[in-house]
Amino acid sequence: MVEGVGGWAAPLSATLDQRDLVRALRLPVVMVVGLRLGCLNHARLTAAAIAADGCELLGWIASAVDPDMACREENLALLDARLPAPRLGYLPYRAEPRPADLAGRITWP
Repeated sequence: MVEGVGGWAAPLSATLDQRDLVRALRLPVVMVVGLRLGCLNHARLTAAAIAADGCELLGWIASAVDPDMACREENLALLDARLPAPRLGYLPYRAEPRPADLAGRITWP
C-alpha cells in the first residue's frame, strides 16, 4: 500500500507523478487528511482523483495538523460519511510528535 507522499498529483521526477507510480505498481492507497480549513474539499477531490485514475482507496487517516481547527468533530463526521473508504485512524496534534506513540492509533483492515 502507499500513502500520498505529498499529494496524489505530486511530481516525483520530471516525467513521473505519484499517481503514475501507484498505477504502475498496482498498490492500494491510504490517504492522510490534514485536518485544517479546506480539508473537506481537498479530501473529497483527492478521493475522486484516485478513483478516476483507476486506483483503490484502501482508507484514510485523519491528522490534526491545526490544533485550533474549528468544528473538528463535525468535519470528521462529514468525512466519515462522504469518503468512499473507512477511516483507519486519528492522529491528534502534537507539537513534538513521537511515531511510537501515534502508531497505536492506526487500524488496518
